[in-house]
Amino acid sequence: MIMMVDRIGPIEPVSPGRKTGRNEQVGGNSKTDTINLSSEAMEKAEKYQVIELINSAPDLDEARIAELRQKIDDPAYLNEKVINATAENIVNAWFA
Repeated sequence: MIMMVDRIGPIEPVSPGRKTGRNEQVGGNSKTDTINLSSEAMEKAEKYQVIELINSAPDLDEARIAELRQKIDDPAYLNEKVINATAENIVNAWFA
């Protein structure tokens, strides 16, 4: 079975400069949108961020932690060079 579809009407080409009927100018509206969040929503968002931060943290290396504790207990290990390097690493971690 073949079905024939006739044209509904003539197709009008889009001509440049044709007005769309809108009278407002772009950017002329000075109204702004606002969003108000409840304290409950803000609290839940903070909890979500904390959970995401915990989940994205690397796993603890127990052997490395034991090694560092042993080094810290050694009085010869904590010298000016080690303290300065540690402080620099902490600052770099916060601002990197």
